[in-house]
Amino acid sequence: MNILITGATSGIGEQLCRDYRQAGNHVIACGRNKEKLAALEASTTGPGKFTSLAFDVTERDAVAHVLGGYAKAYPIDVAILNAGVCEYIDDPQHFDAALVERVFAANFFGVVYCAERLLPHLQPGNRLVVVDSMARQFPFVRAEAYGASKAAVHYFARSLQADLAGTGIEVVTISPGFVETPMTDRNDFDMPMRISVTDASKAIIKGLAKRKQHIAFPGVFGWILASMQRLPMGIQMALAKRMKQSQK
Repeated sequence: MNILITGATSGIGEQLCRDYRQAGNHVIACGRNKEKLAALEASTTGPGKFTSLAFDVTERDAVAHVLGGYAKAYPIDVAILNAGVCEYIDDPQHFDAALVERVFAANFFGVVYCAERLLPHLQPGNRLVVVDSMARQFPFVRAEAYGASKAAVHYFARSLQADLAGTGIEVVTISPGFVETPMTDRNDFDMPMRISVTDASKAIIKGLAKRKQHIAFPGVFGWILASMQRLPMGIQMALAKRMKQSQK
């Protein structure tokens, strides 16, 4: 298969590139840094092919030129839109709106810009895979920008899923919990049930192989968050406040 992956030079995206190439697929690795993409190609092994595309998902013109140009010329069976960032709001009374804009630029509009260029060239049986986060399910403290961006991209993907019904193009959503990546390594709080990037990649590959429309992992943590989401708002807020106090 021809599998395109954004955010390919670190975390989940990097591991997916390694695992899919090892399994004999053609990996189209997308990232901002040409040097990191070259290093990734040199360090991956397996019978699969490797193509790198260097562009920033937050720059619509660059996405149109590089990704759009590639999608027009070459087939893509699965496009995994994985690129994302996380920034926290430490002072909610004096936050910088530019922080929220940066997070939405990568996590939401990065997906929108890529989908805009990919969808016209996808064929029946192809899949557009969007990575959101379990964080969208609960009002975690300091996560206003990150959680909101992931909630937005999940809704965007699910609506696309409905609108594309009947075209044969599948839209898949992926909701990871805490995964050991450079992004979560910067967190200064407890991350329950955090899993390795290897296990995250395995969960995604297994779920896609089964043609699932939604993939969430780890399962127990997802069940806990789904249960918390169904609690009365007052109880949810009480739990969120306890989390805030535990981070002080």
